Amino acid sequence: MLCPTLLPEIKDEYWPYIVQEDFILNYFLEFDCLMAQVAAVEKKNVLCVLRSPVDRSQAPPVAQFRFLGYDLVDVQNTASALTNCGSFPNVFAKFELSSAGLLPELGRALEVQAKLRSVYPNEHHADCHVWAIFRAIEP
Repeated sequence: MLCPTLLPEIKDEYWPYIVQEDFILNYFLEFDCLMAQVAAVEKKNVLCVLRSPVDRSQAPPVAQFRFLGYDLVDVQNTASALTNCGSFPNVFAKFELSSAGLLPELGRALEVQAKLRSVYPNEHHADCHVWAIFRAIEP
């Protein structure tokens, strides 16, 4: 949901370099491998995402990335509870979101995560992970 993938096909040679988990198969663990695969693509949006971050200091170890904020993505990895599920007015207000549709502070993201689960226990999009989102800065 963050943006369309530049590599829609998972090639056999990718397997050692990608996350191999339910609902997550097109996330690369190796930055250099990813960049080699998309080198010919002129316009690209390269994101680094960290699930369940401890703090903002877990910045990406490679390249230059800019921190964008925290998202809450359902456990099926299909939709953002912040921007793709309508509204959860009893949990957070739209004005809390940045221009990128993200929460700027981890503490607030964790509060929203806990409250979504308690206030909306039967809503599958309310069962979500916190993700830190970083975007590569083009040279």
